Amino acid sequence: MPPSVIALAVTPVKGTRLQPVQSVELTRTGARGNREFFVIDERDRMVNGKHVGELQQIVASFTPPHLRLRFPDGTEISDAVQLGEPVSARFYSRSVEGRLLLGPFSEAISELAGRRLRLVHANGAVDRGARGAVTLISRASLEALAAAASVDEVDGRRFRMLLEVEGLSPHEEDEWVGHSARIGSSALVRFRGHVGRCLVTSRDPESGDIDLPTLDILRDYRGSAETTEALPFGIYGEVLEPGVVYVGDVVRELQTLRGTH
Repeated sequence: MPPSVIALAVTPVKGTRLQPVQSVELTRTGARGNREFFVIDERDRMVNGKHVGELQQIVASFTPPHLRLRFPDGTEISDAVQLGEPVSARFYSRSVEGRLLLGPFSEAISELAGRRLRLVHANGAVDRGARGAVTLISRASLEALAAAASVDEVDGRRFRMLLEVEGLSPHEEDEWVGHSARIGSSALVRFRGHVGRCLVTSRDPESGDIDLPTLDILRDYRGSAETTEALPFGIYGEVLEPGVVYVGDVVRELQTLRGTH
């Protein structure tokens, strides 16, 4: 049987806790509403769970125009999104344009983190941009990592991937880089590279505490893999044809498209 989607996970605010959903609408810039907002520090640099583990304790939801943040003490803040002054933020090795959010959100996030942070609405795709609008990992790869770590299981949310699939052998998705895949009945994605990993994957996906040496584990058993980025785990790609993806959808790799688009 062909591989199929068994989980989808999103969050409207980059770095906050991922939440399962039953469907996503893939656009040219990624899943609609996913990571539409991100957090910056006093030097206009993006910060995420790598820098501020407490962000993963926040559960965010966005039903335009209202953004809601639920904090670990049960406090909730909800308000209509109001955009303030423009900002050019340092986002990894590139700049992303956005607008600062007005209202109570930045102050509440700063209080939890114990440092001054600000919430930004992104103008377009974040992370790797449109070329990396979709990320994918297989259940078999997560099971292989758990075996290497000598633990019963590894929560896939550690790796903050959009799609989790079953029906592949461990790391078989690595071979999809350079190929395209039809996901469900409409969406077409071309996979561009392997996702290199950072410290955020060592944090518990709910508490934000560092509790698993994922980078050491990946270095031991994946360090010699021939991939586009170091310490690879999962793949990323761009949306060639938008569409809605549901849990249960079949994923069909289309090798005949290799070298096109």
